[in-house]
Amino acid sequence: MGCRQPRDLEKPGEIVAPYCIMFLAVFATLFGSEAKGDRPNFVLFLSDDHGQKDSTVYGAKDVQTPNMERIAKQGMVMTHAFVASPSCAPSRSAMLTGLMPARNGAEANHTFKRPEVRSMIEDLRELGYEVAAFGKVAHGKGADRYGFDKIEPKHDRATVENYLRTRTGDRPLCLFVGTHDPHVPWGENTSYDPSKIDLPAKSIDTPETRVQRTRYYTDVTQADRELGEIFDLTQKLLDPKRTLFLYTSDHGAQWPYAKWNLYDSGIRVPMIAVWPGVIEPQRSAAMVQWIDLLPTLVAAAGGEPRKEIDGLSFLPVLQGAKSEHREEIYSTHHNDGNKNIYPIRSVRTNRYKYIRNLQPEWAHTTHIDQGGGSGDGWRYFQEWNRAAQVDPGTATQLRTYYERPGEELYDLELDPDEQKNLAKDPESQSLLADFRAKLEKWQASQNDVTPVQVEPRWLSKREQWEFKHP
Repeated sequence: MGCRQPRDLEKPGEIVAPYCIMFLAVFATLFGSEAKGDRPNFVLFLSDDHGQKDSTVYGAKDVQTPNMERIAKQGMVMTHAFVASPSCAPSRSAMLTGLMPARNGAEANHTFKRPEVRSMIEDLRELGYEVAAFGKVAHGKGADRYGFDKIEPKHDRATVENYLRTRTGDRPLCLFVGTHDPHVPWGENTSYDPSKIDLPAKSIDTPETRVQRTRYYTDVTQADRELGEIFDLTQKLLDPKRTLFLYTSDHGAQWPYAKWNLYDSGIRVPMIAVWPGVIEPQRSAAMVQWIDLLPTLVAAAGGEPRKEIDGLSFLPVLQGAKSEHREEIYSTHHNDGNKNIYPIRSVRTNRYKYIRNLQPEWAHTTHIDQGGGSGDGWRYFQEWNRAAQVDPGTATQLRTYYERPGEELYDLELDPDEQKNLAKDPESQSLLADFRAKLEKWQASQNDVTPVQVEPRWLSKREQWEFKHP
């Protein structure tokens, strides 16, 4: 909903006074009333390890996400939504605090915000909200650090329905529902033909790779089913016209070059927002980030977002009043236990991505190649390694998994899969210097100086990281 002319007369960005008056009247009704009951409800459904490209809404042809499709037709599809970090704990802490990892304290995976850091829940409670978390919302045992009014490990439809039907009082509701899908371990494939799927760029095509990809897709479809159930339930039990429903994911899939990486396959996520009468069905290319969710909800609730956070409200984008939001997206990665020890920073614009691998002398490893028999990726990675032993081209390809240059620069318009590094291109040196300075200035402003606390694997010591056959 924005200050616009009728559709047949509309010009992008044009504001017309009579419609503005009508819009402000509606806005006051939705957001400006002091009565708690007049504030909108929020429902946020979060999936776990679901990359943006892995759904039909964003162009995938080989995965089934029918509920995302039907929900997307009712709201705004954000095509340029990003997370702060490509692993669970830092991504979710950034969402719940509106602060980037270095500022909230959750930099490595399985770490949490510092106790003194304020959360979204406190902001919303001051505005009269009840805030409930079902399933995986915060990471692990960190949920109780955020002050939710209710925390329930189960997230199934029946459990959520019982809560909605039995809750008392007239407080507006902010409901988080988080599924564990499609996080590993993936279920057995039920409906996909391994020979007919498309593998992501940079993947090595082997039989087991295809089998495991179909298992991931099976879990994506399971997450989609749960999304549809919660959407239908909340549309039935909460007034849709007074409820903002938003679907998104904490980062990309557990797949090489995705999770634990700052390529778009790791940090670019699905985001769909539905609010009948407020959000017009459309696609938006505005660049938004998970840290922006906190101030967006606060603003939608009629509050004033705190100035000290990193997040910026994109409520005007949802309302149709603006078509752009951020000019730059900054993302960080630290480490994930002793399987992945590889600090990375990046800055992205609409066209370019600059990545700084802070310790290029270290080997980039993850649970995929270091997970042993756990099934995290070990099954197909065995085939990758065997193929590399007999084919020089595959060996070169596999080395890019372990070995990263200090700097990477990509033209996303010409190279959306980030395969051609321009960092050593003579014609790109001025651009490279600009991005380098931009990132260094941002890191300084964040006081982003915490070293990794885990002993790394050195590229020079192959025995520390080289794949071991069983």
